[in-house]
Amino acid sequence: MGTFAVSLKELTNQVRLEIVCAPRPLEKIQVEIAEVNRPGLFLAGYYDYFDKLRLQILGLAEINFLSGLSPEKRYEALDQLFCQKPPAVIISRSNEIGPLPEMLKLAEKYEVALLRSEETTCTLMGTLIDLLNMELAPRITRHGVLVEVYGVGILILGDSGIGKSELAIELVKRGHRLVADDAVELRRVSSRRIMGTAPENIRHFIELRGVGIINVARVYGVGAVKIKQEVNMVVELEAWDPTKNYQRTGLETETTDILGVSIPSTAIPVSPGRNLAVVLETAAINNRQKSMGYNAAKELLIRLGLEDTLD
Repeated sequence: MGTFAVSLKELTNQVRLEIVCAPRPLEKIQVEIAEVNRPGLFLAGYYDYFDKLRLQILGLAEINFLSGLSPEKRYEALDQLFCQKPPAVIISRSNEIGPLPEMLKLAEKYEVALLRSEETTCTLMGTLIDLLNMELAPRITRHGVLVEVYGVGILILGDSGIGKSELAIELVKRGHRLVADDAVELRRVSSRRIMGTAPENIRHFIELRGVGIINVARVYGVGAVKIKQEVNMVVELEAWDPTKNYQRTGLETETTDILGVSIPSTAIPVSPGRNLAVVLETAAINNRQKSMGYNAAKELLIRLGLEDTLD
């Protein structure tokens, strides 16, 4: 893992920001942290705890505050902001407010990108934070398959040749969706969420031994694929071992650690005659029930009068 960055050009395209002034090519400006900032206190003269690496958002309150200052005070306040050389200064509510003349001059002087958006300030900040959390998240790549089954993201792991891709195709035929095959890029977007996607160059492709490379979106339609999906469960496929004790009741919740996040997991033995697609569908539904507070094994023990064994 390392430190990641996203270009201001990519952010501008994804969030649909309008360029007011770009003294430098936006593709050469890198954003390195996910936090954004409204510099109201900074414009008022409080300069402590200011992070110049953050995108700076000016909304209706900031623009009205600046408009109420004398020209000299306004220029001084904006000069203090632009001389920090943040990645960009973005004005929200562009259909109601526009950049002040001093902003254009200072953007050129300090080579700071000046952008604007029609979105409200809160909406714009939320959109930017969500996107930056995804783009800048710590990440690893795992060999496996990621599918969405009944809205549950299942990361399928296992040795090469165990049948991960074949299982994914069977699930796609049953109406579920493929996210990634072979290489799954996993990103920690928060302290409790892992998002999975496929590298762009192999997205929607799957390899079936004996058949070759398949474009799932072309063969089964765009409804059979998905760009990204939160990982809600990890399934480890392994060859049947008669000496191993596999999960029988589901009372114990096993987990797998991915980038510091604990994800519910289970090992599923592979043997001739097992319909793994049905097994995974059932596992997905059972996982959703557990997340909603219902556990079938606990209910059975209560019905049998063995609730004391739950302690």
